[in-house]
Amino acid sequence: MMRRRNLLIILFAFLGVLTFIWGFPKRDTVGAAGGSKYEDLVSLFKEWREFQSPKITDGVPDYTAAAMKEQRRRLEKFKSRLAAIDCSSWPISQRVDYHLVRAEMNGLEFDHRVLRPWSRNPLFYWVVTNRLDMFQEGPDTYNLLFLPKLPLAEKDIPWFRMKLRAIPKILEQAQGNLVEEAKDLWFLGIRQKKKENGILADLLKQLAQFHPDLVPDAEQAKAAVDEFTTWLEKKQRMMTAPSGIGIENYNWYLKNVQMVPYTWQDELVIVERELERALSSLKLEENRNRKLPKLEPVTNGEEYRRRFNEAANYIIEYYKKEEIFSVPDYMHVGLDIGERPFIPSDKVRDFFVQIEYRDSLPMRCHGTHTLDDLRELNDKRSRPIRGLPPLLYNLWAFRGEGLACGNEEMMMHLGLFEKRSPRVRELIYILMANRAARAIGSLKMHSNEFTVEGAVNYAVEWTPNNWLPKEGATIWSDVQIYLQQPVYGESYVVGKIQIDKLLADRAHQLGKKFNLRQFMDDFFAAGMIPIALTRWEMTGLEDEIKKLW
Repeated sequence: MMRRRNLLIILFAFLGVLTFIWGFPKRDTVGAAGGSKYEDLVSLFKEWREFQSPKITDGVPDYTAAAMKEQRRRLEKFKSRLAAIDCSSWPISQRVDYHLVRAEMNGLEFDHRVLRPWSRNPLFYWVVTNRLDMFQEGPDTYNLLFLPKLPLAEKDIPWFRMKLRAIPKILEQAQGNLVEEAKDLWFLGIRQKKKENGILADLLKQLAQFHPDLVPDAEQAKAAVDEFTTWLEKKQRMMTAPSGIGIENYNWYLKNVQMVPYTWQDELVIVERELERALSSLKLEENRNRKLPKLEPVTNGEEYRRRFNEAANYIIEYYKKEEIFSVPDYMHVGLDIGERPFIPSDKVRDFFVQIEYRDSLPMRCHGTHTLDDLRELNDKRSRPIRGLPPLLYNLWAFRGEGLACGNEEMMMHLGLFEKRSPRVRELIYILMANRAARAIGSLKMHSNEFTVEGAVNYAVEWTPNNWLPKEGATIWSDVQIYLQQPVYGESYVVGKIQIDKLLADRAHQLGKKFNLRQFMDDFFAAGMIPIALTRWEMTGLEDEIKKLW
């Protein structure tokens, strides 16, 4: 569950606002010869990041066919420069950084060769959101407007006006750019635009109160979204082309971008087995607990807030007391839930609400996301490549989601829930089953065995207790991400399997000298990178690396 925009992503979204307004400078030095020092790689990486972003004029990024053709041409020169750098004699940690740069370049190549989001995916032109606590895990433009809290400070009004005025121009360009059929992506694009329409309608009401001079610009933005939605509906009606990338492309992406030493078929075997294990374990737990009272949901918002904050503080103390990993003082920051509306029982309660309202601790296990962000923000070491800002193309996904989801089961085995009702263990297996079912749907969308609705139906059917409502927002936002971003839906489950393997390998190497806290500290120290690279750095084992290149 990564529906919130984590602290690190939020920080760099705001720090990058001015850069996005005027665009990055484009240094035309891509033909320069490569060197063989680590410093040469760092220099190339800085140029690469400047190049990777589009040209932006008045808040409008250029994704026209001509611009993308030129980007693809210059990309090949960057790849040639990287290939000219000989890293074979470098320490493993520096060679890891080399392959991170290579993976990012492969990610842009894959965008041009397969995904082509600017020409086949209307979701790419997502222009506004009212949630600062979420982010797009799929491909996205450099224009997304995160609505700030109103009223605006005087100094922010020109920026906000510029962003509003950019929306009609972005969507006008999109109509010229979107020339490829992809039926389900267009269907999801229509759903997304209808949400944006509602967001802008609410914004208009607020602007009328706080900034009436901005109302005309917001009205034009909303009219542009309405017009674009109508255009999408007309075009999508006659489409038949599938949206999945196919198994061959999936395997190339998995290996060359995400650096996962498995194939589509390997992952299908893994997630099907994990679904079976979760469901069978759940039934054993239910039998074990059959004479105990069921976990009942909280009855009001005050009780939920109390439980949440209690669980958040309890788990931090547990990490410290049980010596699971080192816990600096700064990790106590930001654990408070803040204000969140309570969903009464007569309304639709989505999957994670069903878990949270019964016990807050399982999802606080998942909160390693927040701890990862705090750790990255407080890391004072020089990390010019794997540090900040985050790696592109979700290269952190298997590491971030694999640990967050895996930590739920790991903490269960470590005894975190011992003082609570034994029935809390049932929640862990329900979480595992839900993620495995979502992963199967994701895999089969990309093999074009499932449509979007087929993936939704599969996850709804195989999530226990009917806790994943088809009419809820969770499953639809999930499949929207997974169809845009291949492998993300599988990263929750497969990432956990990779961590299991790494832990087993390291324990085998060290024997009785193995220490869990040291293992976890070393794991965290590697940063938010593909787990195969972390394993290489921690163990020196090259078997997986040889599969990848």
